[in-house]
Amino acid sequence: MKRDLALWQFAGFVFTALGGTLLHFLYNLTDQNILIAPFSAVNESTWEHLKLLYYPLFVFALLQSRCFRDVEGFWCVKLTGTVTGLVLIPLLYYTYNGIFGKSSHWINIAIFLIAAAIGLIREAQQFKKDPLQCKWSKLAFVLLCLIGVLFVLFTFAAPKIPMFRDPLTGSYGIDVSQ
Repeated sequence: MKRDLALWQFAGFVFTALGGTLLHFLYNLTDQNILIAPFSAVNESTWEHLKLLYYPLFVFALLQSRCFRDVEGFWCVKLTGTVTGLVLIPLLYYTYNGIFGKSSHWINIAIFLIAAAIGLIREAQQFKKDPLQCKWSKLAFVLLCLIGVLFVLFTFAAPKIPMFRDPLTGSYGIDVSQ
């Protein structure tokens, strides 16, 4: 079948897991290339780690949209799944850090994978609804793109709040004036 939903969502999970892992290291692997910075983690802040989920999900949605072009609420579903994952990462991270008082790389990786899985499961649930309740699919696409714009903007002009602070260096985003 052209559109096996379970297979698509599983492929989305694998694509996101692999893509997010690559994006975690890409900035440093490219000798801190300024053109890579907006799309990959430039430090260990929670905000920068949200990029690792957002960009693979967004790119996969663009690929998936070719086969789902007849699904009227496609971008609404994708917005819901992406936002679900993006909210879960800081929610789970700050909750477990608040309880245990420290961070573990393995738990952080698990949080990323859990957020991706739950976001994609949420999408699958919405795709199965008949009919999809979305009248603003184009607006949902614009909002997804706007999230990407915020990632680019805050890479270079990060607000001085804890979510944007690198716990290892105390820095925020990257300074292009150097």
